[in-house]
Amino acid sequence: MSVVSTIIGTAERVPLPDIVIRAAIQRLCSRTATRLAAHDAADDAAFAGRMMLRPIAEHADAANTQHYEVPQNFFAQVLGPNRKYSSCFYKTDASTLQEAEEEALRQTAEHAALADGQTILELGCGWGSLSLWMARQFPHAKITAVSNSQSQRAYIEEEARLRGLLNLRVVTADMNVFAPEGQFDRIVSVEMFEHMMNWRKLMSRVRAWLAPEGRVFMHIFTHRAGSYAFDRANREDWIAQHFFTGGVMPSHHLVRQYDDIFAIEKEWRWSGTHYQRTANDWLANFDAHRDTIEASLRNVYGEDTALWMRRWRWFFLATAGLFGYADGTEWGVSHYRMKAAG
Repeated sequence: MSVVSTIIGTAERVPLPDIVIRAAIQRLCSRTATRLAAHDAADDAAFAGRMMLRPIAEHADAANTQHYEVPQNFFAQVLGPNRKYSSCFYKTDASTLQEAEEEALRQTAEHAALADGQTILELGCGWGSLSLWMARQFPHAKITAVSNSQSQRAYIEEEARLRGLLNLRVVTADMNVFAPEGQFDRIVSVEMFEHMMNWRKLMSRVRAWLAPEGRVFMHIFTHRAGSYAFDRANREDWIAQHFFTGGVMPSHHLVRQYDDIFAIEKEWRWSGTHYQRTANDWLANFDAHRDTIEASLRNVYGEDTALWMRRWRWFFLATAGLFGYADGTEWGVSHYRMKAAG
């Protein structure tokens, strides 16, 4: 048994100091970065080929259980006021979580070339941070937001009602079977494709949903060189077991394996330090509201609440450790604006 496996097994039974958890995360990141260093386009092609053999989304029910059907009060305490459950962007050392949320939303709209009057489809809308922002910012746009979670849909619809936003429609759907009506000027997705397996099949469908002269925007977290799947059968892949079953870590270049479907018009890359700071801010909020959070999670986890309180802290620590590794140069966030190929 490896040192990392030993630490994980011990931490499942008893609380361990953050310094021990961070050391295990650092060790695992170092090993993974070394393994991925030599990956190239041929490795991405092989990975994309394996993905083609899978359904679009695997373990969708597990994703809901692990994240999206956790009480929304939990996320109200942990996330920023926009409920952005994805990387934020910190313009300065003094930026707050709220400011970083808003800057990330602004950059997303700019990179996607959003404008008032467009028809916009958001795939994987989470708690509605981008959809609600777009609905307010572009009052004449017609926005459709898609989530696999009933609780997220209910939350977004209530927020839209309270804010008087009439240009936002929310749909609950499994991406394996989702089929919208009509076409869209913009299709945007923020940290959803990492939950998908068969990118080729999904991208082919997305292209059919895109209006002539339309554009697709993707925000995904990536590794600079290599792609890999999260493997819950691996005893060291604790994230896959409890938080990211059926997920993938794409390389920054993986999207180019689909250039027969979409041509990249422009791309951007955020340092992983932005996600590191995001996760550390979530952790600080978690610790600051521990009693309230524990009470809300008890309805979900029952007798295992104490264990899951530790696991959520480890999740935030792991996210910060991964994206902060090597000063944010290994793992980060990639943005792409794309048009239909050909």
